[in-house]
Amino acid sequence: MATTLSVSSLNEQIKTLLETSFEFVSVEGELSRITHHGSGHIYFTLKDNDSSIKCVMFKGNAARLKFRLEEGAHIILHGALSLYKPRGEYQINAFSAEPYGVGALAVAFEQLKTKLSEKGYFDPSHKKAFPKFPQTIVLVTSATGAALQDMQRVASHRWPLIKLIVLDVLVQGERAGSQIADALLYADTLNADAVVVGRGGGSIEDLWAFNEEIVADAIFAMTTPVMSAVGHEIDWVISDYVADMRAPTPSAAMQMLLPDQNEFTQSIDEMQLRALSMIQQQLARKRDQLSAMAEGFKRNGIEYRLESQKEIVTELKKRFEMQILQRLQRAMSEIPTLKEAMERGTIQRFREKESLIMHMKNSFESHHPKHKNKSGFAQIARDGKVIDLDTLSVGDQFEAMNDRRVVRSEVREIISM
Repeated sequence: MATTLSVSSLNEQIKTLLETSFEFVSVEGELSRITHHGSGHIYFTLKDNDSSIKCVMFKGNAARLKFRLEEGAHIILHGALSLYKPRGEYQINAFSAEPYGVGALAVAFEQLKTKLSEKGYFDPSHKKAFPKFPQTIVLVTSATGAALQDMQRVASHRWPLIKLIVLDVLVQGERAGSQIADALLYADTLNADAVVVGRGGGSIEDLWAFNEEIVADAIFAMTTPVMSAVGHEIDWVISDYVADMRAPTPSAAMQMLLPDQNEFTQSIDEMQLRALSMIQQQLARKRDQLSAMAEGFKRNGIEYRLESQKEIVTELKKRFEMQILQRLQRAMSEIPTLKEAMERGTIQRFREKESLIMHMKNSFESHHPKHKNKSGFAQIARDGKVIDLDTLSVGDQFEAMNDRRVVRSEVREIISM
C-alpha cells in the first residue's frame, strides 16, 4: 500500500524535485504585473501568448540588474524553478535578466559551446570521478583573489588534512587564458587527486578567460579530475561544461570535494553503533543457535533416546496387557456359550452315532445268514464273501452255507434255466 503523505511532505518532495531538476533555466517572455517591493525584492509574471509563470527576483540579484524591469518589456530571464511551500505554487527564482536580443560575446559563447559540444567535450562518458577522500588538490586561481581565501577557509574547516597547492595565474585580461591553460597542464603533472580552476564573480568580460577555447582544450586533455568554480551560481562559462564537475562558487567547490570532518566523525560514531548493534544481533543469533543445538543434542542423545524408548516400551506393555485382558475377558464371556454349544454338539453326535450304530446293527442282522435261512436254501460264498450264483463258472470252487454248516463244492456243470 502506498505511503500517505501530508500536504507539507508532498510539497517538500515536489520542491526538491523541481529545484534539483530545474536548477538553471533561461526563459524568454513578456513582463507583466510587476511589483517592486519595499524590501528590494521584485515580483512579476513572465508570459507569452499561451502561458504565464510567476517569478521573483530577490534583493541581491535585483541590485545587479543593469536595467529596470518594466511592464510589457520583452526579456530573457535566467533562474531556477522553486516552490513556495505555503501555497504549493511553483515559480522562477530569477538570478538575472537581459533585454531580448544578444550581444557579440553571447554569440561567441554559443558558437564555441556548439563547436565543443560537437567535438565531444561535454560528453558525460568523458567525465572523470573525484576521489571521496582527496589528499592533494591543486588550485589554479589568483593568489591575491578573494576566491583563494574562501577556498582555503572552507578547506581548513571541513578537512584540515588536505594539502592545497596554489598555482598563481591571471584570471582576467588578454593573457589570462593562456596562463590558465599552461597552469592546468602543469597541474596535471603533479599527481594530485583533483584540480580546481576558478575565480570570484564578475561581468561576462571579466570571466571571459574561462570561455576561451585554449582553456577548454587544456581541461579536456587532462587526466586529473577538474572542477570549474567560476563566479557566482548564476555565472556559466565554457569551462563549466568541459570540466568533470561544476561548482557554483569557489567555496562550494571545497564543500563538494572535501568530506566534512564533523559529518565524518558522526558517520564513524554511527558506523560504530551499527557495528555494535550487528555484533549484538549476531551474538543473540548465535546464542539462539547454541540453545537450539543443545536442545537438539538433548533430543538426540543416548539418555533421551533410552528414556524415549523406555516410555515407548512401557506404553506398548500397557497396550499389550490391556489387549490380553480384553481377550481373556472376551474368552471368559464366551466359555459358557461354547460349553453349552459343545454339550449340545456332543449330545447330537452321540445320538447320530447311536442311530448309525442301530442302523448298522439292523443291517448286519438283516444280512446275517441265520435270518435268511429257509428250507432248501443256502448262501453261496467264495473266499469268505457272499457272491451271486451267476458269477460262478465250471471248475470254480465255492462254499454253500447256512447258519449251521458250510459245504465246500466245485462247479461241475452249469445248466441255464
